Amino acid sequence: MSTTADEASTSAAQLLAGSAHGIADAVRSRRVSATAIVEASLARIAASDGAVNAFTDLTADRARKRAAAIDAELARGGDRIDARPLLGVPFAVKNLFDVAGVTTRAGSKIERERPPALKDGPLVARLEQTGAVLVGALNMDEYAYGFTTENTHDGPTRNPHDLTRVAGGSSGGSAAALSAGQVPLTLGSDTNGSIRVPSSLCGVFGLKPTYGRLPRNGSYPFVASLDHLGPFARTALDLALSYDAMQGVDREDPACVDRPIEPTVARIGERIEGLRIGVLDGWFHDNAGPEARAAVARVAQSLGARTVVTWPDVEAARAAAFLISNSEGAALHLPDLRTRAADFEPLSRDRFLAGALLPAAWIVQAQGVRRSFALRVAASFRDVDVLIAPATPCVAPPIGTAWISINGRRVPARPSLGLLTQPISCIGLPVCAVPVWGCHETMPIGVQIIAAPWREDLVLRVAHHLQMAGVVSAPVATSPPSP
Repeated sequence: MSTTADEASTSAAQLLAGSAHGIADAVRSRRVSATAIVEASLARIAASDGAVNAFTDLTADRARKRAAAIDAELARGGDRIDARPLLGVPFAVKNLFDVAGVTTRAGSKIERERPPALKDGPLVARLEQTGAVLVGALNMDEYAYGFTTENTHDGPTRNPHDLTRVAGGSSGGSAAALSAGQVPLTLGSDTNGSIRVPSSLCGVFGLKPTYGRLPRNGSYPFVASLDHLGPFARTALDLALSYDAMQGVDREDPACVDRPIEPTVARIGERIEGLRIGVLDGWFHDNAGPEARAAVARVAQSLGARTVVTWPDVEAARAAAFLISNSEGAALHLPDLRTRAADFEPLSRDRFLAGALLPAAWIVQAQGVRRSFALRVAASFRDVDVLIAPATPCVAPPIGTAWISINGRRVPARPSLGLLTQPISCIGLPVCAVPVWGCHETMPIGVQIIAAPWREDLVLRVAHHLQMAGVVSAPVATSPPSP
């Protein structure tokens, strides 16, 4: 009997290191139980998170009850449960998502004094409706304001591929939990690059949908006019499965567009021949280091992308995103800045204080720059369907790094990790970050696949093609020595 249990445990652990859709298929066919998968996830977290520090909260009791209910329903032979695409798949969410019974602290000291959330946020609930099982909440930069997840209050999240390096941010825990093999699916947020930067540095797939596509209510805001929510996964198909499950308007988010659901899974395997694919030049070349340029060249060669596109005024768009983020973020936190400034992380506090002092005329001008840039970029998609660009200027720097070098220029590390993502967030385009290996001795680096608004199907299709061709991949990290 013990041998059978051991075999089941081994099978669950092997499945956990694979894809979400592989787990769902195995649970649905009853080759493995949902309970065994959840126990494997909890065991992996217990074994690895002391080093990685991806999780801030575990919902183990909830997960076990949910898994047991799935197993019981399968045993009864219910047809309804068989159709759920993420059946028995463990997932975790950035700790700015509301989770019933868990305090939504958004990486801060101040918010952890608030009472626990009364109900799950819409995206958490929608994933569970597909059969997924929530196992916990994940570390992040305070109030989502950062690109490294070097959190003062909860400690830094460490990159599973090299524990001396950052995981990226602000959704660092979301990316690290995937590459550490703790769960196969996570959720994060992206205001200026907070899905794509950690995807790049941790070597996983991440999707930033079109602004307004997925509802954001039930999550702690940062910059309402720039915030996006989206999934991380180890395959493009898993991204598509989760994205499709989360689509749909929610009237509680005024920015969520009332647009019909447009499934992507059915078309993800279509051929890419006929797609017009270009490479972004200019700013996206000049601010990319050698590894980032090599990754773009490899993806471009695989896709047969020879068209070069240069967007105008990218630097101005990035500056506009900075000003808008500073001012909107400061306005949200102004009462606490006045009364509890010492309880903020120093870097977050100083940036919020600076934002509170910005002249209103600057913000008006920044919004004008943003609008003009969006119109010019829209025109570029008359000639191409998809664009590719580096996701980060470099691979993950060591924890505590203050400065990095980009093509001989010394720049501050934390803000500069978002040099290549901020201009795209500013205008809300859909982007999939894909992980490329072999351009650095040991670390991955990401490439952005970008399309016109509402064309998530194209970015996911291209990402899937690259994965099937072996150009991009998201392996679980081997266990490196403790730093």
